[in-house]
Amino acid sequence: MTQALTLDAVRAEFDAPENVPEDRKVDLNFAMGSVPNDLVDPYEPCEFLNHPDIPRLLYNKPSMMGLGAISGARQGNWVVTHYEDIDRVYTDNEHFSNAGTAEFQRLIGETFKSIPLAIDPPDHAKYRMFLWPYFSPARITRDLEPEIRKVCVEMIEEIADKGEVDMAWDFARVFPVRIFMGLMGFPKEMFDDFLEWEWNILHSGSLEKMQWALSNVLKFLRGFIAEKEANPDPFLTSSIVHGEIEGRPLTEDEKIGIVWFLWLGGLDTVAATIAQMYRRMALQPELQQRIRENPEIINSAVEEFLRTQPILSSARTATKDFEWHGIQVKKGDSFSCLNPSGNFDPARFEDPRTFNPERKGNRHFTFVGGIHTCLGAHLARRELRVLLEEWFKRIPEFRVKPGADTTVFPGLLSIRNLPLVWDPAKA
Repeated sequence: MTQALTLDAVRAEFDAPENVPEDRKVDLNFAMGSVPNDLVDPYEPCEFLNHPDIPRLLYNKPSMMGLGAISGARQGNWVVTHYEDIDRVYTDNEHFSNAGTAEFQRLIGETFKSIPLAIDPPDHAKYRMFLWPYFSPARITRDLEPEIRKVCVEMIEEIADKGEVDMAWDFARVFPVRIFMGLMGFPKEMFDDFLEWEWNILHSGSLEKMQWALSNVLKFLRGFIAEKEANPDPFLTSSIVHGEIEGRPLTEDEKIGIVWFLWLGGLDTVAATIAQMYRRMALQPELQQRIRENPEIINSAVEEFLRTQPILSSARTATKDFEWHGIQVKKGDSFSCLNPSGNFDPARFEDPRTFNPERKGNRHFTFVGGIHTCLGAHLARRELRVLLEEWFKRIPEFRVKPGADTTVFPGLLSIRNLPLVWDPAKA
């Protein structure tokens, strides 16, 4: 995939619903993170979508990957690429629904909902309020940050004198998952199984592998929930299964729906962000030097890493027929908010393709927006901030190991291996 893409280069011919004009048919599946490149800014191929001449609504060719294609549930989807339009989709709950989002469990005949992700208003609020105290900034600072820092320091000190690490496989893949498993109270010995199951669900593209992994994880989670029902402990899973919503106990579908959703969302989003963050700093040593010498900018640097590394593009479904940008949208039409385009919209961000670790007013869509803003956003931010704080105290300037492959999937798939090296004598 090259940088110099144009709208003509991505036009495509395929069968689409009658309300889709021919000139809106495109193939933007590369922008969903399934095509690797070796650019310093791996999201650069989406740059042409920010041009003011690009139609505000494009219609994407059905993908061979993902839940929609495997289940046969989609004919394609509208793609929203401009910041203000993405903002509308995320916040206009009258016209756009999140029902059915990421409900991979349907592939094995499960009917429970992923809670609260796939729940629309007004019910969404009660589930969000139920879970919020466990993910609020105050709770993270008081109860989780000491453990985050402890795990982070321990992992960094294990590698400092070695002078090298596979940052993607041995660090990014492990660090946030250790925190998440501790938060939920999951047994440490499930670490490898969890990552194998999640990889097959999100990345294999194989219906058989997805169904195998789904069966395994849901069997485990239901057994774990039952064990916590019988033997409560201070961890989050136990708090969920013994909790109450509007003065009543949770139903069995609510318990598995919440625990399943947290399991699915807690394993590799931060890992992908860390891997891309360190890849960029290794390829741009002046960037790591700037942060190292100015630790007070770590918070804003983290936001800029998040803005320039949008791991996911979120989907919604139209709740009714309406006209938008001259298009007759039909009830049930699927929409994909292309965050790798919206996060770089020059109408919202000054000089958007320049990485500015001191950028102000950095309201990006990496954690989505509206009522479905990522529940774990504060936890993710804290993990990234603590990591940079402790890393720069202990690790000198680092670079990619000579000869290593630095290609990246600009999305959740991200980077499997990222060997980094430094002078251990300076550690």
